Amino acid sequence: MNFTPRKAETDATTGIFFPEVSHCMATDEVTLHPDLTINKAIDILLNNKVTGVPVLDDHRVIVGWISEKDCLRIILDSAYNNLPYQDKTVADYMSHVVKTVSINSDILDVANEFLTTSYRKFPVINDEGQLVGQVSRRDILKAVRNIKNTTW
Repeated sequence: MNFTPRKAETDATTGIFFPEVSHCMATDEVTLHPDLTINKAIDILLNNKVTGVPVLDDHRVIVGWISEKDCLRIILDSAYNNLPYQDKTVADYMSHVVKTVSINSDILDVANEFLTTSYRKFPVINDEGQLVGQVSRRDILKAVRNIKNTTW
């Protein structure tokens, strides 16, 4: 006997449709410039109650990411290296490697990225590499909740 299940046929009428990330991303997120002082960046993170934000150049291209953890390095610089940090900028502390998702990605692709990485939020970029929004795990969960049961 063969107990291998038969694969469901998929075509345009029976395939599952997952909306693009553009339908569930936030577009009013906080961003920083690399030339901003690190003290001002910390104020912005705390006042907006965010744990990290993308760092953009003048053309809205992502050049880094600054997080609370990155800002904590200030303590080490000042204590262990006896370096003042008042004149330091976001560029001095930001992470230069940023994981992004494309505006053309669907929520299935983004959910898979969340499941295979430790990130809680991804910047969403267009084809030119410019920031157009951000998507969080919660945004994807809301989108999943809104998918009709009949599409499963």
